[in-house]
Amino acid sequence: MNNINSKWSNFITDFKFYLKLERSLSENSIDAYIRDITKLSKFTNKSPFEIDLNELENFLTNLEATNSTTDESILLSARSQARIISGIKAFFNFLIQEELIEENPTTLLESPKIGRKLPDVLSVQEIDLLQSKIDLSKDEGHRNKAIIETLYSCGLRVSELTNLKISDLYFKEGFIIVKGKGSKQRIIPIGERAIDEISFYTKHYRSKLKINSEFADILFLNRRGKQLSRVMIFTIVKNLTIAAEINKKISPHTFRHSFATHLIEGGADLRAVQEMLGHESIITTEIYTHIDREYLKQVVNDFHPRGK
Repeated sequence: MNNINSKWSNFITDFKFYLKLERSLSENSIDAYIRDITKLSKFTNKSPFEIDLNELENFLTNLEATNSTTDESILLSARSQARIISGIKAFFNFLIQEELIEENPTTLLESPKIGRKLPDVLSVQEIDLLQSKIDLSKDEGHRNKAIIETLYSCGLRVSELTNLKISDLYFKEGFIIVKGKGSKQRIIPIGERAIDEISFYTKHYRSKLKINSEFADILFLNRRGKQLSRVMIFTIVKNLTIAAEINKKISPHTFRHSFATHLIEGGADLRAVQEMLGHESIITTEIYTHIDREYLKQVVNDFHPRGK
């Protein structure tokens, strides 16, 4: 049994290096994959060489998660099971790729059907309404307005916004440089309105702060001259949503989704949107595009030779 555990441990270690170095996954994704494979290794008394489809199905049938607060066993949701199956498939694909096993036991392993729920999208009018609720008489007012405009105009993730540096702003050229997932950099065009809001904020608010030297190059700062946290961005958006009385589930990510949606509905190429969002797969970008049937019909009518 100790020998079996040793094999699992070695393979899991190698798999972790593979995910980090070759797949360039984020630490959170890597941790999730390793956690799922570790669950499988603890469930079975077989080595990775001996695992078959039946063993995997038994594992999934008995799959339970322990609630960290009550220690009560609860069945995992379909979405959580799908995520774990994805990790298991990635692990055995890795073993096949490294020629450590000859047959892949996950070939016929089916994931549970899960619905795709698209997040709410804000209209341009709703975004303007949110910004109109910002109290510009307060010192941080123009900072918050610049934050909302940058989220929407550039389609940034929250972490990309909080880590945005002054040295990565190229306003004369009309673009910014963003470091996204996996520390991958991408260039994103930035519009005049976002440039104006950021410029006003830096001139009339940021320049008056006593800035902590560690965060001298960080664009958006709190009143203590330090980097804003993700929680603070969520709080700003939440308070504006309440003030605007918009009955939608809105988070900072909603502005990213709205960015992609409005570009696609305006006729932007999907590949261009994919590049700006920093998605590796075009399939991920399609999830962000909330295209209705009338829009698709209009595209065919306008651009296909047989459309009219």
